[in-house]
Amino acid sequence: MKKHFITQKLIARYEQSMRNDEKSQNTVAKYLHDLRTFSAFAQGRPVDKNLTLEYKAEIGTSHTPSGANSMIAALNSFFRFAGWDECVIKQFKVQKKAYCSENSELSRNDYFALVRTAERRKNLRLALLLQTLCSTGIRVSEVPFITVEAIRSGEARVFCKGKIRRIFIISALRKKLLEFIKSNNISQGPIFITRTGKPMNRSNIWREMKALCAAAGVSAEKVFPHNFRHLFARTFYEMEKDIAKLADILGHSSINTTRIYIVTTGVEHRRRMERMHLIV
Repeated sequence: MKKHFITQKLIARYEQSMRNDEKSQNTVAKYLHDLRTFSAFAQGRPVDKNLTLEYKAEIGTSHTPSGANSMIAALNSFFRFAGWDECVIKQFKVQKKAYCSENSELSRNDYFALVRTAERRKNLRLALLLQTLCSTGIRVSEVPFITVEAIRSGEARVFCKGKIRRIFIISALRKKLLEFIKSNNISQGPIFITRTGKPMNRSNIWREMKALCAAAGVSAEKVFPHNFRHLFARTFYEMEKDIAKLADILGHSSINTTRIYIVTTGVEHRRRMERMHLIV
């Protein structure tokens, strides 16, 4: 049997293949990082099923199940690209969560406190950014698609992961954003920009959000861009109870992904159980 070795040339070909498949920049970076982590573990040894199982055992003890599974997914993707199907390994079985931790779920009150704190600090750009994330459900990577042109038309067209979807901008938000672009003399392009005119990215958005936490009285563990998307999803589902429609709005190809977004806290589960009145 021919021995398999990970080479820089093979990694470069794999990277180009992912870019040709229009994988997002974050996905490409994540998969390459995980592949290089495995390569460092292999230390020049030929890659076979025994080595990959050894690696699985190693990351199974040093990472959370979901973290380990994401690393395995990246590795399996590379193996399939290279034609090393015999090296593919199964992911860890993870029991689906019935509810999420109260320490990690951003509530409506938390969200309102963050927005008001940003306004009190005269950081209108951040206050509007939080409201845009939460009222549209967009990913933080999609913020640059919120442009002057999109605000004027009332909807943004987001291109992500090879798909185009329409993002509606509700009238109350649209009114605020129109006032913002007028007062800041933004005539075209993305409206959430830095002082140098570049679109805000995940890093500086995250940093500004974290700076609000203490003053807003909100745990920093709850505050990161993707949690505003989760709050949008839970709020929509509580109103409509239509998971298929929610999946379309969020741009998910699988409803199973959407289910993760609508998991509530144990507090809500407890309330529902209390209302069952099954104790005599």
